[in-house]
Amino acid sequence: MSDSSKEDYSDYFEVTPWKVEGSVDYARLIKKFGTQEITDELLEKFKSFTGELHPLLEHKFFFSHRDLDWILNKYENNEKFYLYTGRGPSGMVHLGHLMPWFLTKHLQDKFDSNLLFQITDDEKFLYGNKSMEEINRNVYENILDIIAIGFNKSKTKIIVNSKHIKHLYSTSLEIAKRITFSTAKSIFGFTNSTNIGMIGFPPLQGVPCFLPSILEGRPTPVLIPAAIDQDPYWRLTRDIAEKIGFYKPAQIHSKFLPSLQTVGKMSSSDPETAIFTTDDLDVIEKKISNTFTGGQPTISLQKKLGGNPGVCSVFSYLKYMFDTPAESNERELRCRSGNLLCGECKNDLSSHSTSFISIFQQKREKAKDLVSEFMYSEDR
Repeated sequence: MSDSSKEDYSDYFEVTPWKVEGSVDYARLIKKFGTQEITDELLEKFKSFTGELHPLLEHKFFFSHRDLDWILNKYENNEKFYLYTGRGPSGMVHLGHLMPWFLTKHLQDKFDSNLLFQITDDEKFLYGNKSMEEINRNVYENILDIIAIGFNKSKTKIIVNSKHIKHLYSTSLEIAKRITFSTAKSIFGFTNSTNIGMIGFPPLQGVPCFLPSILEGRPTPVLIPAAIDQDPYWRLTRDIAEKIGFYKPAQIHSKFLPSLQTVGKMSSSDPETAIFTTDDLDVIEKKISNTFTGGQPTISLQKKLGGNPGVCSVFSYLKYMFDTPAESNERELRCRSGNLLCGECKNDLSSHSTSFISIFQQKREKAKDLVSEFMYSEDR
């Protein structure tokens, strides 16, 4: 293999709604998906409404958007917006899944927004080998995680596609009628071997973009905080929104938390790559002790050459979940200068993670009594 071939392969990454592979180049992904970078100017405008920037915005974990400036203008002109995000119940929830939910709660609190939270159990049955019985168990467990985040009960409704299909179907038909197979194939890469359930699924994921307008009886802005791998669904929805009398949904896209082991993102299908909300605390400690870092092979080399926090999973977790921006900057300087050892960062991450998960699991337990109150109905 030539050197150029190796270089091309090392630059490879893939991001689809069902698969994320390789080390994602987010600048290239913005160009590929046709989204816009979240600029400092836009963040300042955001801050003018909220009074502060959430750390996930300040750290640029949320890095890309569609029409975020437009929805802020709408809000400035006294048009409140709904929030919409979701979860595909492929398994238990890990820390990477929580990141968009943290910002969603912040937005709900700051903008006093209603939230629709969609659980796509149908998609996970159609894509993969899990039975509906197994997926239903995941749905229940995932709902506990959603409630444990602390969303406003009176302003949050959870939609489970198979359970609430009667509320979704008529609008999904309006969407489906205006999307050709050629367009869907181009966006999602469907092939002749794709089952027709998956081909017909995208309109259902688009319904919550328009449901707020139906509930409110007028065109209503919607903002979707989510990881960027889900963007193709709403790109499709935006294409036909105005044809059926609705606003295009706005979006704000997050990056992915890295795997604990290697390049790539956390994965529900590989437990060793992720910290789950249901993990025992000793399991979390063991996972973190084996986590991939950007450190040198020996302590002496670390002190001499410094580490590389840019490729370090431990640093990323601390930066995005637990450190303040000032603490993260100081940690990076100490790492690069050789004045910080990987063991210290692992100890910090272990302490923060076990404390967070312990409290979160208590909230999950309390959530068991609240499930029915969060489920969607038209009698809000």
